[in-house]
Amino acid sequence: MKNPQISTIGRQITVFAQAPPTPNYKWFSCISSTVFTALCLLPIFSAAGNAQTPQNRLIKIGVVQRFGTKATDKLTLKALPGDSLTLSYKTPQGTETKTTPSIKLEIANKPLQSPLVEERVVLSSHRSFESAEDSANQWRAKGIDVEIAQPSRWQVWAKRDIYNSPIVRRWLLQSLQAQGNKTAFLDSKVIKQIPQAFWVLNGFRFNRNELDVTAGKNTIEVLEQTTLEATATEPEKALQQTRRYGGSLHLQKNSYGTYTLVNEVPTETYLRGVVPHEIGAFSPYASIVAQTILARTYALRNLRRFAVDNYELCADVNCQVYKGLTEVFPQSDKAIAQTAGLVLTYENQLVDALYSASSGGVTATFGDVWHGPERPYLRSIIDSPNKVWDLSKQSLSDETNFRRFMTLKAGFNEEKEETFRWREQVSLTSIGGFLRQYLQKKKHPLANFKTLTKVEVVERSAAGRVLQMKVQTDLGPIDIDKDEIRNAFYPPISTLFYLEPIYNADKTLNGYAFVGGGFGHGVGMSQTGSYNLANLGWNGDRILGFYFPGAQVVPLNDSITFWRE
Repeated sequence: MKNPQISTIGRQITVFAQAPPTPNYKWFSCISSTVFTALCLLPIFSAAGNAQTPQNRLIKIGVVQRFGTKATDKLTLKALPGDSLTLSYKTPQGTETKTTPSIKLEIANKPLQSPLVEERVVLSSHRSFESAEDSANQWRAKGIDVEIAQPSRWQVWAKRDIYNSPIVRRWLLQSLQAQGNKTAFLDSKVIKQIPQAFWVLNGFRFNRNELDVTAGKNTIEVLEQTTLEATATEPEKALQQTRRYGGSLHLQKNSYGTYTLVNEVPTETYLRGVVPHEIGAFSPYASIVAQTILARTYALRNLRRFAVDNYELCADVNCQVYKGLTEVFPQSDKAIAQTAGLVLTYENQLVDALYSASSGGVTATFGDVWHGPERPYLRSIIDSPNKVWDLSKQSLSDETNFRRFMTLKAGFNEEKEETFRWREQVSLTSIGGFLRQYLQKKKHPLANFKTLTKVEVVERSAAGRVLQMKVQTDLGPIDIDKDEIRNAFYPPISTLFYLEPIYNADKTLNGYAFVGGGFGHGVGMSQTGSYNLANLGWNGDRILGFYFPGAQVVPLNDSITFWRE
C-alpha cells in the first residue's frame, strides 16, 4: 500500500432511527471548466475558506464520535501560535463567550439519583450503512417508523420517539416475533451514572453538554487521549493522537449517552484532509484527480448518514478517512483546486461514488455486495485496459470459470499489487471462534454453537463475488450473505474468493484456505487500478468513465439532485 495508506469505503456500520427527509441541496459551481480561478482557491488556501458559498457548503463531520466512553477520555483544543480560541456556551442567562489559548475537555461520571433503564428495539444489524438503509426502507414500507444509528455496527432502530414506552416496545417486538422475525431484539441496559463533560477555566469548572469553539485563524489543534482496554493478548494501553482542523468545532451529545466532537468545515477544505489519505499523496496525478471528484461526490451524496446524531459524516473508513489539515500535500491540493465544484453524476443525480483499494481484476455491482436497488453505472467490468476475459461469454458465477479466472495474473490494472491475489489458511477452530463473536454481536439465535463441521460457498454472482455462504454447526445451519461475510469470517479481505479444504494426516477436516483477490468491496473505482490507467496516460475523466460507465463529470448546479430515496 502507498503511504499515506489507502482505505476502502462502505464498511461496517449500524442503523439507528429514521433520519428526517434530506433536502435536495442545489448549488452553483464557481467554475465552468477544470481550469480554476483565484475565487475557487480562496476556500482552500486562506482563512476566507470558512465562508460558506453555494459550491462550498459547510459539512459537519464527527471527528471524535464517542468522547466520554471512558472516564479517562480527554480532549485538548489549542489555537495556533499567536492566535486564541473563542468558547461559546449556553447559560441560564443566555449565551456566554470566553477566549483562551487552549482548553482541556474532560469527563466525570455523574451518579444518577435513581437508576435509569435505557432500551430500544433493534430491528436489524449490519456491516454497512448501505445495507442498513435498505433494511430501514423495508421497515418503513411495512409501516414501522425507524432510524439508522451506529453504536458500533450499523443498526436499524424502531424510532424512539414513536416507540417511547416499555409497553409499546414490547408489543412491537412480540408482534414481529409472532410473524416469524428472528433478527429484532430489545437492547436494554440499566444506567446508574452518565458521563458529564467539563472544563476548567480561570479556576472555575464548567459542566456543559454543548460547546462551540472557533479560532481567529480558522485552525484548531486537537489532542485526543483515551485508553484501549486490555485483551487476552494485549495489556491496557494509553492512546493519543493530534490533528489539526480547519473551520470550527462543536461538542454535542449523541444518541449513545456520550459526546461527539463535530468539525464544521467547507467542502473544499474537507477534501484536503481526505484525498491524500484515501488515494495516497504521491500517486499518479490523474488518479488523484479521479479520487478528488469521487470524494467530493461521495461527501455530498452521503450527508444523511448521521442525522440521528445531528451531524453528517464520520472521519473514518465508515465514511471517508479524514485527517483535517494535519497532513496536506501539494499534489492533492492542486487536484482539489483544479476540480473545484466538479462532481460525478448519472441522469442529473450524484452517483453513489464508491471505491475500494483493489478489485481483484473484476469490479462488482452494488447488489453483489449490499442489499438495495442496483445502480446502472455500477457494473461488473474486467479491471484491465486489455481484453483478458469476456464476462458476457464466461460468467464467473460458474465455479469452474471462476477458479480459472483466479489463475490469471497478467494484463490487469492491479497485477503488480500485493493484494491482487492472496491465499490465507485458517483452522475450523479459528473460523468457529471468529464466527461466534460475530453472531453474538448480532444476537443471533444460534450464536452459542459449540462445533463447526463445514463451510461452503452456496452462490456467487456473475462477477464472481460470494453472495451466500452456509456454515454447518451442531445447532443447525447458518447462512451469511454479501458484505456480512467479511465481518463473519477471518481472513477474507474481499468477497472474491473460493474455499480450499485443508485436511489432517488422518483425512479429517482441519480447516480451509481462502483463495481470493482484491481488497475491499470492489464496487466502483479500484484505487490501485486507477494508478495503472493514469500511468498509461488516461486523465481523471477517462478513469472515472471506465469505472462508472454512463456517468458524467459536471460542475455543481442547481438542477442536480444530491440523493433520492
